[in-house]
Amino acid sequence: MEELVKKIDELYAQFKADATQQVAKGNKAAGLRARKAALEIGALMKEFRKVSNEAAKA
Repeated sequence: MEELVKKIDELYAQFKADATQQVAKGNKAAGLRARKAALEIGALMKEFRKVSNEAAKA
């Protein structure tokens, strides 16, 4: 689970940087990267919830 949290942190940092570039500079490519990272973060959050529930039951 620790590795999963680390991956989420890395993706969030990437998302934040790209989203900031889109907002501040109007960088369309950064917006595309931010949206892609958001989708990946969403999938990882679902995985985290699954793993977390299993750990709580054990």
